[in-house]
Amino acid sequence: MTAGDDPAWSGRRRPGRPAAKRAIDIVGAAALLLLLAPLLLVTAIAVKAESPGPVLFRQKRTGWHGREFEVLKLRTMHVGAERMRAELGARNESDGHLFKIREDPRITTTGRWLRRWSLDELPQLVNVLMGQMSLVGPRPLPVRDSAFSEDAWHRLLVRPGLTGLWQIGGRSNLGWEEALRLDLQYARAWSIRMDLKILMRTLPAVARGDGAY
Repeated sequence: MTAGDDPAWSGRRRPGRPAAKRAIDIVGAAALLLLLAPLLLVTAIAVKAESPGPVLFRQKRTGWHGREFEVLKLRTMHVGAERMRAELGARNESDGHLFKIREDPRITTTGRWLRRWSLDELPQLVNVLMGQMSLVGPRPLPVRDSAFSEDAWHRLLVRPGLTGLWQIGGRSNLGWEEALRLDLQYARAWSIRMDLKILMRTLPAVARGDGAY
C-alpha cells in the first residue's frame, strides 16, 4: 500500500482545499515574480559577473507523489561543485540524506550573500507556477522516493514548498530526523490557515538568518 492509499492520511483531505491552495500558489507566485523581477535581474547579473557559468542551477528533486522535477535556483557555487562533493564528504556536518558544510569552499562570495537572505530560492516561484511546487510545503530534497522509509514517504503527499516549517524552524541547523518530523507534521495537518501563518513567519525567519549556509 502506498502513502496515497493509507486511510489514516487520505481521510484528512477536505474537498476544495487543494484547489484553494493551488489558486493561492498561482496568484501569489505570479505577483511575487512581477514584484521581485528587478531584484532577480540584479542578482542574476551579480552571479554572472563573479563566476563564469549559468545563472541558474538546476537539480533533480523528488516532488509530489514521488515525481521528479528540476528545481530552479540562482547558482551559488562555482561550476563543477557537484564533482567536488566526494572530496568534501568527510566534512559533512549533516546527517541522514543531507549534505551541508557551514564554510563550504564551493560557494562564491555572491552565493553566500544570496543564501544568507534566501534569494537563491526565488526562481522556484517558476516551479510553483508550473505546479511542481507550492508556496508552502515540505522542502524538495535531492533524494529519490525509494530512499524514503514508508512513513517518510508520506511527506510526498503534498507538493514541496518554497517555504515551510523547516524554513521557520532553523533551516540548515536542523538534522535529518528533525527536518523529516516537521515535513510529516505539515503533510498530516496542512490547511490554508497554516500556510498563511507560515508565510507570515518566513520573512522574520529569513531576516534572523538562522541556519542560512
